Amino acid sequence: MVKPGMFISERYEIIEKVGSGGMADVYRAKCHRLNRHVGIKILKPEFSADKNTVAKFRAEAQSAAGLSHPNIVSVYDVGDDGDLHYIVMELVEGITLKKFIEKKGKLEIKEAIGITIQIAQGLEAAHDNHIVHRDIKPQNIIISREGKVKVADFGIAKAATTNTVTQNAVGSVHYLSPEQARGGYSDEKSDIYSLGVTMYEMLCGTVPFAGDNTVSVALSHIQYEPVPVKEVNPAVPYSVDMIVQKCMQKRPENRYLSASELIVDLKRSVMNPEGDFVRITAGVVTDSPTKNMTKDEMAVIKSAAKSPVTRYEGNQQANAQVLREEEEELDSSDSKWDKTILIASIAVILIGMGAILFAVFKFIDVWGTGRATPTPGDLTTPTRANGTPSPTPTSYVPLETTRLQNVVGRKLEDAKKVLYKQSELFTILDGDTDYSDEYEAGMVISQYPSGGVDVALDEEIRLVVSAGPEMLRVPDYHVWNYTEAKVEAENDFTVRIEFENSDVEVNRVIRTVPDRNELLAKGSELVLVVSRGQKVELMPNLLGMTLDGAKLSLEEKGFVVGEVNYEGSPTYAEGLVIYQSESADNVLAYGTTIHLTVSNGIVEATPTPAPTATPTPAPTQPPVATQAPKAMWEVTVDVTKNPMYEGDVDWVYMELLRTYRVNDDYKLYENEQTSYEMFDVSTLTFLVPKEELQGTERLVRVYLGADGTPGPIFTATVKEVVQ
Repeated sequence: MVKPGMFISERYEIIEKVGSGGMADVYRAKCHRLNRHVGIKILKPEFSADKNTVAKFRAEAQSAAGLSHPNIVSVYDVGDDGDLHYIVMELVEGITLKKFIEKKGKLEIKEAIGITIQIAQGLEAAHDNHIVHRDIKPQNIIISREGKVKVADFGIAKAATTNTVTQNAVGSVHYLSPEQARGGYSDEKSDIYSLGVTMYEMLCGTVPFAGDNTVSVALSHIQYEPVPVKEVNPAVPYSVDMIVQKCMQKRPENRYLSASELIVDLKRSVMNPEGDFVRITAGVVTDSPTKNMTKDEMAVIKSAAKSPVTRYEGNQQANAQVLREEEEELDSSDSKWDKTILIASIAVILIGMGAILFAVFKFIDVWGTGRATPTPGDLTTPTRANGTPSPTPTSYVPLETTRLQNVVGRKLEDAKKVLYKQSELFTILDGDTDYSDEYEAGMVISQYPSGGVDVALDEEIRLVVSAGPEMLRVPDYHVWNYTEAKVEAENDFTVRIEFENSDVEVNRVIRTVPDRNELLAKGSELVLVVSRGQKVELMPNLLGMTLDGAKLSLEEKGFVVGEVNYEGSPTYAEGLVIYQSESADNVLAYGTTIHLTVSNGIVEATPTPAPTATPTPAPTQPPVATQAPKAMWEVTVDVTKNPMYEGDVDWVYMELLRTYRVNDDYKLYENEQTSYEMFDVSTLTFLVPKEELQGTERLVRVYLGADGTPGPIFTATVKEVVQ
């Protein structure tokens, strides 16, 4: 017995039971080898001894193992541990679509369409791999907590081939396609029928057919048309109603021929809810082959077929209870007898009807002469024994078709010429347009029916024409943090970052190119111009310059001339600058005020008496040469914000910006294993040889990560020290 805490195959630890089905139980487990939580489906003990059941259980894993798609539950592993047979799969936290419908009664229109699109995308991936699910129903659809829809339980899925004929009417009877109910050929279009029934239930809150037993429900899928969705729920748009009707056509060739075509119409229904774009036309697809039934099976069908069939006619509360009881009956392991009766009943009805028709035309003398009626297709005109001519049977004239050309990517007029060349009787509708990044305006971006399909010579062809790329107005990202603006803008555009000095706060957006509110094609490049702080300049050396020359130098740098004082100087002639309020090479912001002092003439300096030399005794040992002190710059960096996230360890490169050298900035620091803690301070201090910092701005640029992504720009204070 499986209990929490036990290990399977010394790898999977059972945590708790999360669900149960007819053949297997599902548990939450932890894979200790990969350190992740998984779902593990374990075959129930009563089925472990049945080799056929075990083989079917393994077939489920084989059917889904090769599928990798966001809308399909992934299968990771399959195996056995003693008498336990299990499948390890992706753990999806959420509820089944069935419970979701029961909880809400019926879903919102867009909500139902969104769920259907995700299911269809999963089926599209399966069908592309020649896998037919054959049991699409809300119980097998899981909605995760994040809203992701996933198709599960490929337990009766089978690889689709041209001669695949179902041996049993598999799948839950309320969602069973007519060909599955007859025990005939089932393919991708069978899944589309079941998806149509599922969509019907989402929109109406109930399945289209309900009956006293499974046989009567299956017969209704074959014999009756469901009440249109719009009559049950008037809020459903016309296009959505038509999509459901097309999915639930009795003949497979009248449905959507692929999940891809269904997805196209579903997306179109969101943009044009009341549009008349869904066309229900007969393709050229063979129907289910006939199956022979025994006399015993014929006896069974005669009694079973008498059960009444109930169609949903509005808000009938009794239906809900009947449906729940039927679902429980169908999902239980005791439903095999009902399925056997279902198969036998449906097949016998079809065979019986075929035999009666055959006998009528083949053996009954409708003219009362004892002569057999000629078979269709006999073009000769037989004569009665008494010389009276018998009527000539009409020969069967097959529908004339043509293989439709693919005109996607052509100019509209060229596409029309190609199609009319195939058949002048085509009706071409070209009123629908849509945005396209791939095709320029005026080109065909999709067609229905799609290229490669056999269609009648008078078919109606619908073309969707490109309106060019979608034009969007550039949002106002002014003063946004540039990382947040980049994430937001990348939903619609390709984003490039440029940095620029500005009075705007560091790392805030100054402007965009194109500017805000201008139109820009979706997917085109949007430039975010980002502030790297106030613009700064180096203070020039004004000493010895004339007052006019000093003023000109300050104005060229963007500084403001402040007070000008005059005093005598022992070294500078009259009219020359002898003092400036800011030292040369200091980094100053634009607009800084500089005060000057100008010489008003040379004055004699007061001589300083020379110190009296003190005689030094002769050394008893030779003097030892001492190394001259080394001049250094002490660079103090003001860390205004930690550019890393707590716990990060990354490559960091810091450099001092040079004013006069291009691509030759001074490397201040580099380490591939820099941690968050390095910047978790207010200042950083570095010592640099004085001769290496000539012509260097006192700004520090920080790079993070090996891809060279620039971080913030810090201001540095530089002062001379002697070591």
